Amino acid sequence: MITALKTMPISFPGLFGDWEFNPDPVAIHIGHGVYWYGIILALAFLAGLLLCMKQAPRYGLTDDNVLDLVLWAVPCCILGSRIYYVIFYLDLYRDASGALDWSRIAAIWDGGIAIYGTIIAGALVVFFYTRHKKIRFGALSDLAVMGLLLGQIIGRWANFINREAFGGLTDLPWRMRLWVSASQYVEVHPTFLYESLWNLLGLGLILFVVSKGRRFDGENTWFYFLWYGLGRTWIEGLRTDSLYLFDWTFLGSPIRVSQALSAALVLFSACMLFYQLRIRKPSAENLLVNLLTAEQAAQETDTGETRETDPAEPVSPDSPAPLPNGETGAQAIDEGGADGSQT
Repeated sequence: MITALKTMPISFPGLFGDWEFNPDPVAIHIGHGVYWYGIILALAFLAGLLLCMKQAPRYGLTDDNVLDLVLWAVPCCILGSRIYYVIFYLDLYRDASGALDWSRIAAIWDGGIAIYGTIIAGALVVFFYTRHKKIRFGALSDLAVMGLLLGQIIGRWANFINREAFGGLTDLPWRMRLWVSASQYVEVHPTFLYESLWNLLGLGLILFVVSKGRRFDGENTWFYFLWYGLGRTWIEGLRTDSLYLFDWTFLGSPIRVSQALSAALVLFSACMLFYQLRIRKPSAENLLVNLLTAEQAAQETDTGETRETDPAEPVSPDSPAPLPNGETGAQAIDEGGADGSQT
């Protein structure tokens, strides 16, 4: 694995010639320091949260649903990302006797987190939260993946500041030059940039294409896993700092955990989208937001009240009024697929 010096400049000689950028990873030198990595991740989280709150009504959800979820998701996702990383780098966290060094495992401030740990922990939190609140898993996950994508778009720039998560050697015009010693540099794939741009395109597709024609709760979610999995399968193959699946090999080569998981997600997500759209052939009328809108209209008809409503601002999911199938709007959960069973 190539390790770049964090005190040496970054440049893109094929694009900007001799121009260099030498950011200090520490933004504020107080105590142990306030790092740009943490600041950028905090901004990424805030941007994702604001996007979810803005989009929530379009999925039959409220700001309270988003904020309640976040209170549980943030600590669980941090823990999940750390556990995922430690599992696959376990030998780094052993002392001289071979026993686990729990103080080093807990020292997350020294680095060592993985995005798939965040995703797995986040999916579990959404699953249990929606079961507790009796709202649709697919509706909330469709909302959450947009915030997650925006967070990933911004968060990858923290890797740029830290001179990490880059790829192998290349002579492409957009190559990134990093220094591995005071006198030696390498020119590598800026894979942090590849992933940021790939996710930006994916977010645009979800916001302006997929969500506009959504036919079932969970469609955004499966598209996210399909899109992110495709990009990560390719990008992970370029990186030099991959987590490996213990000492297992495939065709003589070590197995990159994220690449294998991404490829599996692509296949599984494609199957789920095919099943939902081609076999089940769902109707947009059964989306949570549309059921709640119909429920609200029925309530107003029954009470003789009329008022103008914005279809993007449905009635609260906590409304107890029954739907035609006997469920309340908050309890409506599709059978199977991403709406009820995805973890």
